[in-house]
Amino acid sequence: MAVSANRLELLQIADAVAREKVIDRQIVIEAMEDAIQKAARSRYGSETEVKAEINPKTGEIRLQRLLQVVEEVENVSTEISFEDAHVRNPEAQLGDFISEPLPPLDFGRIAAQSAKQVIVQKVREAERDRQYDEFKDRIGEIANGVVKRVEYGNVIVDMGRAEAIVRRDELIPREAFRTGDRIRAYIYDVRREQRGPQIFLSRTHPQFMAKLFAQEVPEIYDGIIEIRSVARDPGSRAKIAVISRDSSIDPVGACVGMRGSRVQAVVGELQGEKIDIIPWNPDAATFIVNALQPAEVAKVVLDEDAERIEVVVPDDQLSLAIGRRGQNVRLASQLTGWDIDIMTEADESERRHKEFTERSQLFTEALNVDEMVAQLLASEGFSSVEEVAYVDPDEIASIEGFDVETAEELQARGREHLDELEAKLDEERRELGVADELRELDGMTTAMMVALGKDGIKTIEDLAGCATDDLIGWSERKDGEVTRFKGALSGFDLSKTEAEQIIMQARVAAGWISAEDLIVEEPEAEDDEAVEDAGEDEGVAEDGETLALEAASDEELAPEATEALEAAEAMFSAPAEEADTQSDEDEEAR
Repeated sequence: MAVSANRLELLQIADAVAREKVIDRQIVIEAMEDAIQKAARSRYGSETEVKAEINPKTGEIRLQRLLQVVEEVENVSTEISFEDAHVRNPEAQLGDFISEPLPPLDFGRIAAQSAKQVIVQKVREAERDRQYDEFKDRIGEIANGVVKRVEYGNVIVDMGRAEAIVRRDELIPREAFRTGDRIRAYIYDVRREQRGPQIFLSRTHPQFMAKLFAQEVPEIYDGIIEIRSVARDPGSRAKIAVISRDSSIDPVGACVGMRGSRVQAVVGELQGEKIDIIPWNPDAATFIVNALQPAEVAKVVLDEDAERIEVVVPDDQLSLAIGRRGQNVRLASQLTGWDIDIMTEADESERRHKEFTERSQLFTEALNVDEMVAQLLASEGFSSVEEVAYVDPDEIASIEGFDVETAEELQARGREHLDELEAKLDEERRELGVADELRELDGMTTAMMVALGKDGIKTIEDLAGCATDDLIGWSERKDGEVTRFKGALSGFDLSKTEAEQIIMQARVAAGWISAEDLIVEEPEAEDDEAVEDAGEDEGVAEDGETLALEAASDEELAPEATEALEAAEAMFSAPAEEADTQSDEDEEAR
C-alpha cells in the first residue's frame, strides 16, 4: 500500500516535535488524535462521539463514530437500536458501543487552527510533566546553567531542558550576574504549579557549601569524611563541622588541602566567604568550645534539658567570641544546635556574688537566722529552703561550727516556713478556682496549681487538653535569633518528660485514655555488653560531674562567704579537751 506524502509529513512532524521537546513520540501522536477528534466534532456536531486513530507506521488517519446500543433510540447521533446493532455485530449487547466509519475530513482554516492549539497544549503539558519528573529527583544537587535574563534582581537560569530561578534573597550579597554568565547553584525545591514546574535554586543555602566541599574533597565524596553540620552567613563567614571515619585521616587538613587549595576553591565560588572548618565531637561541651574558635573558652556550664550552655571567656576574649554583630556566636549556635550565652569571668563572678547574696537573704528571712548563718548555708551549696528542711540532718551538722541540735532547729524553722507558704498558696489556689483533683496527680504541687490557675488551666480537662509546650514553653529560631515563649509552668524547672507525664496522668483521670495505654514494655538487654556500655556511659557522666565540682571548688568564694567562715571558726572553735569532756558529760546524762 502506497503511503501519501501527507501521511509521511504527519509522522515526520511527530518525530521532530518528540525530539525537540524530549518527550515520547506516542504522546505527540495522541495529541494529534485529540486534535483531529475535536475538529471532527465541529464538523459532524458536538454531540457526536468521534474517535480518531493514527497508524504510527503508515500515518493513515481513521475516523469512527461511536454509537451506544440501547433498546429505544432517542438521539440518532449517539445511539443505535439493539436490532440494528445486532445486524452489524451479532455479539453486541445493551450498553456496548458500535463503531461506524466516517468519511475523511477536509480541514478548514478554523478547524486547523483549533487542532493546532490542541496539539500545542498537549505537547506543552507533556513537556512540563517531563521537566518535573526529571528535576524532582535532583533536589539536593548542584546544577550548572547559563544566565538567561535578570528580572527585578531574580536570576533566570537556562538549564538546557528547563528554566530555573534564583530569587534575589537566595543570591550571595553584592554578587551580580549578567546575561550569558555561567552559574552554579543548589536545587532546594521543585514545585508543580499551574504555569509549569518551578525549579528554585539557591547560592546561600548551607548545603550549597557542603556540596561544593564534596566536589573538591575526594574523601567527602567517598564517605571517609562526613560533614555533620553547616552554618553560613552568606558572603561573609561560615562554619562547617567535619568528622573522619578513618582515624589516620585528619578531617580538617583534608578539607583545607595542600596549601589551602581545596578550601580556596570553595571560597572563590562563594565570593570570598571566610570558612572555619571545625572538628566535630560527640561531647557537646567540646564541640561548642571548638565552634567558638578562634576565641578561647575558660569554662562551660551545660543545661542538657533546655539545650542551653553558658560559656565563660576571659575579659579580653569577649569581643572575639561574640564576633562582629554577634556573628561568631550566632554561627556557633546554628552549627551546634545549642543556645549559647557568653559572659566574661568578671560577669560570672558578679552573677555568683548576686546569687549568693539573694540566697543568704532568703535564708535570713525564711529561717529567722542571722546573716552569718545564712551565708554559711549559702556557701555550702544550699539554694532553697526545701533543701535545708528536708536534707539529711547530718549534712547540715557536718558544716563547720554546726551541730545536730542546730541542724534540727534549722530544719524545724524551714518546715514551719514552708507550711505557712503552703497555706497561703492553697488559699490563692481556691480563690483562682483550681480544682482539688489536680493535687492527686504525681509531681503536682500547690505552687504549680496556682501557676496553672493564673494561666486559665483550672480543671483536669483543661490540663488534659494541653500540649507539653503549653506547660514548659518553647523556642523559635528565625534568622539566627532565638525567641523564647514561656509556658504555664516555666518557672518550675520541669523537663519535657515530666511535663508529658503530668499531662498523660490528667488524660487518664479525665477518662480520655486508659492506664493500660501508658504501659510501654521496656526491651530487655540483649547481652551483658549493653549493660557494660551503659555502665561506662554513667561513669563518664559521673566523671564529668566530678570535674565540674572540682572546678567549682577551685574558684574563690565570695568575700561575704569567706568572712562568714572565719567568723564561724572563731565563734565555734574550742579546745579539744573541753569538747571531749562535754561529750562525756552528755553521754552520762543520757
